[in-house]
Amino acid sequence: MHSFRVIAALALLIAPTFAVPTKIQVEKVTGAKEQDSYIVKLKDGVNKKLTLAWLQGHLGSNSSVTFDYESNFINGFAGKFSSDTLDALASNKDIESISEDAIFTTQVTQSNAPWGLQRIDQRTRLTNINPAGLNFVYTYNDPAGSGVDVYVVDTGIYTSHSTFQGRARWGYSAVGGSTDGNGHGTHCAGTIGGFQYGVAKKVSLIAVKVLSDSGSGATSGIVAGINWVVSQARASGRPSVISMSLGGGADTTLDNAVTSAINAGVHVVVAAGNSNTNAASTSPARVPAAITVGASTITDTRASFSNYGSVVDIFAPGQDVISSWIGSTTATNRISGTSMATPHVAGVAAYLLSIYGKQTPSALVSRIKGLAVSNALTGLPSGTPNLLLQKD
Repeated sequence: MHSFRVIAALALLIAPTFAVPTKIQVEKVTGAKEQDSYIVKLKDGVNKKLTLAWLQGHLGSNSSVTFDYESNFINGFAGKFSSDTLDALASNKDIESISEDAIFTTQVTQSNAPWGLQRIDQRTRLTNINPAGLNFVYTYNDPAGSGVDVYVVDTGIYTSHSTFQGRARWGYSAVGGSTDGNGHGTHCAGTIGGFQYGVAKKVSLIAVKVLSDSGSGATSGIVAGINWVVSQARASGRPSVISMSLGGGADTTLDNAVTSAINAGVHVVVAAGNSNTNAASTSPARVPAAITVGASTITDTRASFSNYGSVVDIFAPGQDVISSWIGSTTATNRISGTSMATPHVAGVAAYLLSIYGKQTPSALVSRIKGLAVSNALTGLPSGTPNLLLQKD
């Protein structure tokens, strides 16, 4: 009896252990990707028909095989797979690799761009430092803001300007009228999505006039404009961006309206302000979840007028910026301000949304900051993030 216990104990000690099957790690792509789409390659010699038959038992309602490649070409297939289906594939010993489905696009190069476009398209300092010329180079991916709405909360937009190619329309006015008698909103819209001056050249631009032709407006009207935008964005279901090149003293009511829009899924880009002071004391620049933008010069210095501080998320070209203007369908103007920097970021937001698809405001903020050039700027007060906008 005693010897039996010893043998039993030894049996327990030497009982074999079985390794947990190792799951394949999904190969990530660095750029844009098709949502929930993957390419699966089988190991050499594996019978694909049997694997596909096995897969049928693991396909959920949101999963399907989209492409079945010839076995003598690539022994594999592609499909839209849920997380459960993907997990089953990753655990299958017959699978060699699983990769995300990257998106490739055509690229267009423009050679008559304003300086700001080239600066957000290259990570090094510009060698041409004449901001008065329209001879800079800008290369962009073809989606270029297509399918995205940008609401220009400003003085309105001269929608007939040729640079908008019919993509600008009137939306709402809190101050009466349906024209831009100031030019500020038209200039901002041109930098966001004008064909020659804009970042996102296929975006839809909607005028939300909350500032009079003299360039001023009350909180009540600005809040009404933001409220209208949120309603429109919910109704359309399209990725939506608010560009707000306006600001003033601390205003909790305005801050709350901006925060509500962001909580509703609308991406909000705001100007840091032009008082050469800490933006933490201004609205809506101080809203934590908004993308607050300071202005840089063609030589990568902080513009002397630009507000600063920890609430500023990023800097963008904002001094001597050429864009569309009022008065004629081909009018232009070269002006400065964080108002000019803000639409560069709004344009990049639309550009990225058209490539990567809908995402949360916080995710887009992280993406934009992650793409930025670090430590390129000079003249920044302590505590101000040193990030310069890049589109990709």
